[in-house]
Amino acid sequence: MSDRYYSVIMAGGVGKRFWPRSRKNSPKQLLDIVGSDTMINLTIKRLRRVSPLEQLLIITNYEQAEMIIDQYPGLTWNNFIIEPSGKNTAPAIALAAAIIHKKDPGAIMGLFPADHLIRNDDEFINCLNEGIRIAERKDVLVTFGIEPTRPATGYGYIQIESEPLPESKLVYKSKTFAEKPNIETARRFLESGEFLWNSGMFIWRTDIILKEIEHFIPELFEIIEAISRKIDTPDYESTLQELWRTIKPISIDYGVMENAKHVKVIRAKFGWSDVGSWDAVYALENKDKFGNVLRGEGYLLESSGNYIYSSDYQVFARNIHNLIIIADKGVIMLIPRDESEQIKNIVDALPVVGKENLL
Repeated sequence: MSDRYYSVIMAGGVGKRFWPRSRKNSPKQLLDIVGSDTMINLTIKRLRRVSPLEQLLIITNYEQAEMIIDQYPGLTWNNFIIEPSGKNTAPAIALAAAIIHKKDPGAIMGLFPADHLIRNDDEFINCLNEGIRIAERKDVLVTFGIEPTRPATGYGYIQIESEPLPESKLVYKSKTFAEKPNIETARRFLESGEFLWNSGMFIWRTDIILKEIEHFIPELFEIIEAISRKIDTPDYESTLQELWRTIKPISIDYGVMENAKHVKVIRAKFGWSDVGSWDAVYALENKDKFGNVLRGEGYLLESSGNYIYSSDYQVFARNIHNLIIIADKGVIMLIPRDESEQIKNIVDALPVVGKENLL
């Protein structure tokens, strides 16, 4: 393990697809979506195995930082990078890279979403250590590709070379990135054996990712460079606020990864989910013999395939099938399980009057 390695957790989102549990004051990563601990606490505990607390950073907004500090003992404001507003992943990563690079120009950084579920922490740590080793020695961008278990249409894919690098059994050269496919294309990807799920987790040296951003997103690099010149000065906060609003949102995948020439992929098998919908949560949970998940009090009769969460009410139902039912904070939301991705449309359609009390 390199003493120049920093773990960075990206924790800015709210998670509309997990409404009504996920709200402005209780975002997805601060909820016990799967199991009894919150998503971000699970992520912090996992990364603490490779990073001392002083080399673990969380990039988020001010409001969420306050909530995260309350959740995890030992965190201070020194563990946070505050972004004034959400601008997608590339600006957040560029800012984190610039801040870490200022501390240590030879630093390596790993980037991990706060709300992903990993089943085998030991295997994850093995992959992470291998990624750090490669990133430390080579001028490359390393990403985690997840061994697919089904022809999923909700993930992007990475095509890799058929053989690993000579110096590592886990790391492959990337051939291309693919957007979320239709079901027929996803089946072809799976059959080929050359495609992995794009996990959105990365490892690289700070100098390398900043050079790639300078090359592929020069307008972003210029702004981040101007901000970085004010780090550790009294003008940092005002400069950040002033220049951040001029940044155009862009993802790191679209802005850099799909264009970069030196991308290496860790072929990972540690059991992963981005937990992107209530249906994904249903797939991960233990079920009764009729395929129901009931988190809360109640009873289901002649019913199957349902996911029900209730903090407010006892739930009793007969002859319901394949539904998501969430009862939380005075709201009851029902939707077919195979349409759970569309919950964000419900949120967008909430009436303007009183909407602030529902979000």
